Amino acid sequence: MLTTLQTSYTDTRAGDLAWRLGGDPLPALAVRDLHLDGPGGREGGHAQDGPDGPDGRAGQGASTRRTGGTLQLRLLGASHQVVLAAGPGECLETVACMPGHRTPLPARVAKQVAGWEYEFAARIEELSPHIFAARAQELLALVEGHPRALAGVFPGDPSAFTALMAQGDQHRVLWRTWHAYPQEGRLVCTRSSLVVRSLPPGTAGHTGASDG
Repeated sequence: MLTTLQTSYTDTRAGDLAWRLGGDPLPALAVRDLHLDGPGGREGGHAQDGPDGPDGRAGQGASTRRTGGTLQLRLLGASHQVVLAAGPGECLETVACMPGHRTPLPARVAKQVAGWEYEFAARIEELSPHIFAARAQELLALVEGHPRALAGVFPGDPSAFTALMAQGDQHRVLWRTWHAYPQEGRLVCTRSSLVVRSLPPGTAGHTGASDG
């Protein structure tokens, strides 16, 4: 899903972004809820524009009971959150400009959280204007055609966007994100995964993805 965000940048530079695991959902401009089935099952989902429900986790309760769990993709402007409620427990990842979090994004993190093995990796691509514009359109086309993705483009510049793309099931989930800063020629790319700590035999699903 591709949408236009009716707002200006909240994170003005790539270097302002920080990473956090845990905490609460923040106000979102657009949300997409994905339903995670068991291994080999299909994932479904629906999308909505903000504002969110009272707890910021729109529609998770009923869908969690009906399927293997939910994965919620949240656009916060030039930031994102991913909220997982599946398998052994919940996990919430934030990449945003947050008060009190002034350190750069970590290159790599590996943690255990709520019965999951969590991994996070980030890198920053520095591109010339021509290459940046081509890269942005390539990624937006990839995300727009993906059934489990959400992207928001800022008005006034088709290369200014934030995008998330996910896949997996209730035992293993992978998501990738891209935060574009055309005024700097910098593209922040992140990759995250959650795998149940003691994955049952025969449940290893395909989680690979390409960012083009």
